[in-house]
Amino acid sequence: MKPRLAHLLVLAATFLPGLPIHAEDEVPAPVPAAPLAPLAPPLAPPALVRPSAASGSVEVNGIAAKVNGRVITKNQVSFMLAPLFAQLAAQFPRRGPQFESQFKEAKTKIIQELVDRQIILDEFKKLGATIKPHIIDEEIKRQRQDLFNGSEVKFREELKRSRMTMDGYREMTREKMVVQAMRAQQFSDAPPPLPNEIQKEYDEAKLNLRDVSKDMISFQKIFIPASDSGNPLATPDTQLALAEDIAKQLADGKDFAELAKTYSKDAFAEQGGLQENVPRTDLSPEFASIIFESSAGKVVGPLMDPQGFTLVKPVKIDCGPSPALGKVRDMIEERVRKKKTSAQYERWIESRRKQAMVDIRV
Repeated sequence: MKPRLAHLLVLAATFLPGLPIHAEDEVPAPVPAAPLAPLAPPLAPPALVRPSAASGSVEVNGIAAKVNGRVITKNQVSFMLAPLFAQLAAQFPRRGPQFESQFKEAKTKIIQELVDRQIILDEFKKLGATIKPHIIDEEIKRQRQDLFNGSEVKFREELKRSRMTMDGYREMTREKMVVQAMRAQQFSDAPPPLPNEIQKEYDEAKLNLRDVSKDMISFQKIFIPASDSGNPLATPDTQLALAEDIAKQLADGKDFAELAKTYSKDAFAEQGGLQENVPRTDLSPEFASIIFESSAGKVVGPLMDPQGFTLVKPVKIDCGPSPALGKVRDMIEERVRKKKTSAQYERWIESRRKQAMVDIRV
């Protein structure tokens, strides 16, 4: 293996694109939906597995695309979409055009990423290079920390829900690392990063490089359950309508604490919904992703989960520590090189796409 490529394979994990929306991406604030729209099912997984029209049987793991004869499965696409889908489903309880647009865009990007990955893997084969297993293990651990708040249980549940084995996930991770390393190798002659470029990139990236397991947040919360034992006429639709009405009252200037005492159905209602110094790891990954991307004093919601609907106003957000520049300098330098060669890379990958036999089926 070429020395440069071997070095880049070690660095590749730091560039792997995460599944949820990150701070550098634009995260639209949740907006109340039209009150007459029907309520969507809570947090259903992406519908990429469908019944066979001929037999009525269920397609266990169909083909999403083929690239030069190599198969990209629907399970791979589903697994990569799952965290973002959960976040969007929480943000848009009634789904609607915004949900559909963002979900469609995310699915298109993921399929294109998987197609490009297969194209680049063909180039990697020619080099006869490999990635050491412990490097893959470290990357899987990082992804579990970032995407599932470090929970092995949630990670395994998502694998099971997506009908993906651990071996399959390891292979998918290995391929991601290969693609990032090959991309960097292809343009390793990029001009060296300047000190001011390194500092600027670090300043922009350090928040996303932080130890999110150390994140803490204080917030006020109003929880409206999907059903109400005290009101036999209550349905998930009427409860969502109530949550949306509370959101409107908050937008009109009503006091959050007073509304929490009146409407909230949890143990913190009498305290005005206030919960202090809650670790990020105590929250669901999709809920945490949304409220930690918000700002103090801004009302978020209603958000949906299987239990009901939540409005949140962050009071104080304390992010975990970021690594010192000295510890991530190599990675930051590679990020700068990547930006400098992005236009060149796009021309290169586009030429490879034209040569490849690609069949996208979803």
